[in-house]
Amino acid sequence: MLDFLVNAFSKFRLTDIIDIFLLCVIFYYLLVIIKGTKSYQIAIGFVSIALLGFVGSLFKLTAFSYILKNFFPYMIFAIIILFQDELRQILSEIGSKLKKKYSLSDKSSLRDEIINTVVALSLSRIGAIIAIERENRVTDYVNKPVKIDALVNKDLLLSIFIPGSPLHDGAVVISKNRIDVARCFFQLPPLLELSPSGTRHLAAIGITQQTDCVAIVVSEETGKISLAVNGELIRGLDREGLKNRLVYYEI
Repeated sequence: MLDFLVNAFSKFRLTDIIDIFLLCVIFYYLLVIIKGTKSYQIAIGFVSIALLGFVGSLFKLTAFSYILKNFFPYMIFAIIILFQDELRQILSEIGSKLKKKYSLSDKSSLRDEIINTVVALSLSRIGAIIAIERENRVTDYVNKPVKIDALVNKDLLLSIFIPGSPLHDGAVVISKNRIDVARCFFQLPPLLELSPSGTRHLAAIGITQQTDCVAIVVSEETGKISLAVNGELIRGLDREGLKNRLVYYEI
């Protein structure tokens, strides 16, 4: 085994290093994108099969290696089919990395639009949930979403949540500086974790247990502002308190 490793490394060329580096970059982006999604378990299964193939080859398990060797060509097609959305997103992410990330002023503008919306909803006692996506994709965990795909704007958000609007029930998901979807319904937390909180607050707790998003809730009964993160609810926030929390969570 040691002789094999020494012999392999002695034949290493610069092109081999570049080849390995590029493969690592691709696998890294794939893992980052599918982390927290349903595809993550499938990826673990493929990695396990690959490790078994390596072990079989290392210990010269003839029959086992033969079966896996004939199975691997079909794995490539399976990966393309099962991960076509993720592969498309990888290409999109790589392209976006070539551009400069939006500036701090853009992030501040986004935050101000959200805060101004939430304060206006609070003063009018209009119930609302706004989930702000971070690393995990929130849309993998929602029911009956309506695609919006628009810039975050106070007037647009208020028109969505205003009573009588076709979209006012459910939550809005903000992703990548845009209003992604509206009228989303999140899974509530398990019965053992239910509290006197209203449905909106429980939905916010539920989605922040499943993902790393930050969810802002406005109570329809009291107009009070709450923020859910990591399955915990922070109640009674004012404008400054909400802003400080959003800054802390890099929103």
